[in-house]
Amino acid sequence: MTPRKSTKRTAVAEVPIRAPAELLGDVRELILQAREQVARTVNSGLTLLYWQIGSRIRTDILREKRAEYGEQIVSALSAQLSAEFGRGFSRRNLFNMVRFAEVFPDPRIVQPLAAQLSWTHFSLNIYLDDPLQRDFYAEMCRIERWNKRTLEKKIGSMLFERTALSRKPAKLAEMELQQLGEEDKVTPDLVFRDPYILDFLGLKDTYAEKDLEAAILQEMEAFLLELGVGFCFVARQWRMQIDDRDYYLDLLFYHRKLRRLIAIDLKIGKFEAGDKGQMELYLGWLKRHACEPDEAEPLGMILCAGRSEEHIALLQLHKSGIHVASYWTEALPRKALERKLHEAVRLARARLEAAKD
Repeated sequence: MTPRKSTKRTAVAEVPIRAPAELLGDVRELILQAREQVARTVNSGLTLLYWQIGSRIRTDILREKRAEYGEQIVSALSAQLSAEFGRGFSRRNLFNMVRFAEVFPDPRIVQPLAAQLSWTHFSLNIYLDDPLQRDFYAEMCRIERWNKRTLEKKIGSMLFERTALSRKPAKLAEMELQQLGEEDKVTPDLVFRDPYILDFLGLKDTYAEKDLEAAILQEMEAFLLELGVGFCFVARQWRMQIDDRDYYLDLLFYHRKLRRLIAIDLKIGKFEAGDKGQMELYLGWLKRHACEPDEAEPLGMILCAGRSEEHIALLQLHKSGIHVASYWTEALPRKALERKLHEAVRLARARLEAAKD
């Protein structure tokens, strides 16, 4: 008798089906974008809520016109709100909200900023005394997408006082910041700084220009952060053939917002009058041979160990698109930095006023 064949089938392990990589990537991106959008919406709503709370409390305090009443009512309100709604309504945070409404009284200004800045940004910004400083840092946070830590660092290094904008009369500076807010228009006065703090290069005692250049190239990421958002490195020792001679530009950058090439010439000494002619030569060559048709004219920055103020004023470098800035290889203590920069701002504004007369 012939044995019957078994009809049992051997079980085969099923291979799990994997989604195509492209499909998975696209769906993942949609989820992440939606999460980010929800987070932004929640953050914006929370910031506007804090402004409204601050405005309401401020109205009550101003009506009473008694400082002790403000202290008492905020403490009582904090205790009751914290019991009902939990964290976020401490006495300190409520006073932050009051200050927020005080220094940003116009909701039409707060609303667009709240869509892009978090409450932690505002909690740092609102305690700056100068309205121009507050507007500057708020707009730069928005344009350059700074996080809280970056904002803290920029305020600590007195970035506003190091911009050319801070040296302008208040009215002109206000107009420029208004343009930035309404049109996202970035100007050279917002981009260039003085001084640049290059303590991260680790240069000590005596060094040559090639040492400075080499240190910058080695620490390019930190150097770009100090220059600011928008700078893109193009080349070092850019060769220019003019007549029968070769010239070499130390560093060449491109600025995305300004849509210009930025030529940087490094000097280990103070600014000299002859430095202007050299930079004008570089800018003329770049304009003729390196600029694209849709780009603005190149700008130059002479980065030197010290400025020569009267030379710079007499040479009227701004008319040639040349900016002179000093660099510090060691950061000063905060108080010394404040004194030095405030004095520089005062002198610059006085020179502008004298020039008008």
